[in-house]
Amino acid sequence: MSKKDVDKALTPEKFERLKVKTPPNNSAGFDGLRAATSHAVKYIKPANILKITQNINQKGGFDCPGCAWPDPDDDRSSLGEYCENGLKAMAEEAQKNTIGADFFANNSVDALSGLSDFEIGKSGRLAEPMFLAKGATHYQPISWEAAFAKVGEHLNALVHPDEAVFYTSGRTTNEAAFLYQLFVREFGTANLPDCSNMCHEASGAALSQTLGIGKGSVTLDDLYKADLVMVVGQNPATNHPRMLSALEKTKKNGGKIVAINPLPEAGLMKFTDPQNPIKMLTGGTKLSDVYVPVTINGDMGLFKALLLKLLEKEEKAGNVFDKAFIEEHTAGYEEFIKDLKTYNFDECLVASGVSKSNFDEVFDLVLNNNKIIICWAMGLTQHENAVDNIRELVNLLLLKGSIGKEGAGTCPVRGHSNVQGDRTVGIWEAAPQAFLDKIEIKYGFKPTNKHGYSVIEAIKAMYEKKAKVFFGLGGNFISAVPDTAYSAQALANCNLTVHVSTKLNRSHLVTGKEALILPCLGRAEKDYQKTGIQTQSVENSMGVVSSTKGVIEPCSDKLMSEVAVVCGVASATLKNRSKIYWLQYQENYDLVRDDIQEVVDGFEDYNNRLLKPGGFYLPNGARIRQFKTKTGKANFSMNKLPNWKLKREELVMMTIRSHDQFNTTIYGLNDRYRGVFNERRIIFMNREDMKLRSLEERDVVNLKSDYSGIVREARQFIVVGYDIPKNCCATYFPETNVLVPLDSFAHTAKTPASKSIRITVEKV
Repeated sequence: MSKKDVDKALTPEKFERLKVKTPPNNSAGFDGLRAATSHAVKYIKPANILKITQNINQKGGFDCPGCAWPDPDDDRSSLGEYCENGLKAMAEEAQKNTIGADFFANNSVDALSGLSDFEIGKSGRLAEPMFLAKGATHYQPISWEAAFAKVGEHLNALVHPDEAVFYTSGRTTNEAAFLYQLFVREFGTANLPDCSNMCHEASGAALSQTLGIGKGSVTLDDLYKADLVMVVGQNPATNHPRMLSALEKTKKNGGKIVAINPLPEAGLMKFTDPQNPIKMLTGGTKLSDVYVPVTINGDMGLFKALLLKLLEKEEKAGNVFDKAFIEEHTAGYEEFIKDLKTYNFDECLVASGVSKSNFDEVFDLVLNNNKIIICWAMGLTQHENAVDNIRELVNLLLLKGSIGKEGAGTCPVRGHSNVQGDRTVGIWEAAPQAFLDKIEIKYGFKPTNKHGYSVIEAIKAMYEKKAKVFFGLGGNFISAVPDTAYSAQALANCNLTVHVSTKLNRSHLVTGKEALILPCLGRAEKDYQKTGIQTQSVENSMGVVSSTKGVIEPCSDKLMSEVAVVCGVASATLKNRSKIYWLQYQENYDLVRDDIQEVVDGFEDYNNRLLKPGGFYLPNGARIRQFKTKTGKANFSMNKLPNWKLKREELVMMTIRSHDQFNTTIYGLNDRYRGVFNERRIIFMNREDMKLRSLEERDVVNLKSDYSGIVREARQFIVVGYDIPKNCCATYFPETNVLVPLDSFAHTAKTPASKSIRITVEKV
């Protein structure tokens, strides 16, 4: 693969026209309403706007394809149960422009590679299957039958099923995900990497070890009733905007909120509900009682300092810890306390980067409240010590008895709308044996119990030519993964790359020797099958399974649902050797759910329970103090303080999203809440760090990371001074994913360490 081909994976090194303003200290409000409306009007057909806004996240409607924040169990807003970025997501997925044969005939792969990610995404909805032949410069149309045959031909030509990789995006529904993993297991492999591997895998690992379930323990109602909510390493205003409404209820009911994050995010400072005219006029609600500007990856230091001070108070007063809870429901307390005493408070506080006065504010709130919820996202999970970070949060909750009771518990906030559901129904490269046994009983074949490839392992296998076919069910793989140039070479080494997608993205331009783009229905589109319009289901961040059913007509008559695509590929690949009649599932999704209820715990009477408005809760042991761990109790853990030692010229960099972005999807070029407009190739730096390097605002710099002797470079970034801790900086992804080492990941979970990358900055 030539350098030119590798560069297809990288965003073009071109600038727009940067504008910088003072960041606001308020979120949503008129500006949010204006931004959402303008996106809808610009990109969605007028006839569809009303159908979408009236049905998105409503009972009996369709689930937003954006984040996995839960919908209220009770009544939902008649004005619209969606947020600014939810409507932006719909403007992306329900675009009025479509692209097919003519578009690809007029645009070569090389030409499309020169576009920005924003331009690629806004090219239009994919309207028909496309095929890139070996050595070709342009995609050409292909029939669905021929496309399925092509996939089957490549898969059946492999020496071993483990030479194929089957990736899944978190927007895939339960029905499609279950059938997908079933096909992959019948094909003979467990190579099922998914987007969980790159975001909350560390949460799942830590929570499984400590509480016996890899999911959060709270409900939305718990947030309303909490005394204290700690929001750690998370930016809800951009990534989960409807969470701000829940936090507003926390405040209204007398709860306190602590925001712990290297950047002061506007959404956690103040929120103006755009659906409340009075709040719009009066200026909204102050959310955070305390903001803690922790240094990047300084969270462990902060929480160890909190634990040490709590222990000190407990030993003096004896009424700080919930001793009854600890004695009845936990294991490992004595070992944990012994280990904790080996740490020094002052050293932990220094490691956190937090001032003593700021620490005292947080400590007083933790000390004096027992109904505590800790929420977190990728600010905690994308570090080498990510699993330790989350286990330490659990330690604090266990000491306070804040697990398994009203208004208290763990709250990992998931990204994609069904990333949690996909794992629940079997998208897992390391599925438990009990699940595999149920598949064998139900379908009559024995799935391999060998663990498959996670994302990082899959990339290495493709790079080393051990894996030769890549199949992606949704997502934008190349823009999501670390070490972009290496990963691009990995994909290029494949004989075939396949992407099931709603719209064009950069992964379609970084191909194997042959490539297929298989266009699928969007979440809002009606799914017509032989038995009528189909209903599907998803699981949100708090374990509620609910229905989703499209309301607008498909943008093309050549689209297939993800369920239909999986069934078509499975049938064309496995043919007569399959024990499953795949095409029957495509005709009636009730049959898929009938199977899920037999194989997956918690889905009894699935079809009938799905008819309930608002859906149903899956079982959650941690929520009721039934801990399915090896000890049968909630486990304390011992976690090390990271030993970060930057060289004199180094900074620690974290990758972040802009406000006009969800995961790898770029809605626009503005980051309104950080005061940055019309540009993405920027680096946020502490102004003192800028002075030390003789840098000024708008200077252009190159960024380099050196990990284990391998130097990676991201060129042409504009310096923007910002309120971020010293020795820290932030950049947008996917532009700087090229700097993230493939071998830097969380122990146990293998989540890429995209939030703690050592870099140097060189002025151009």
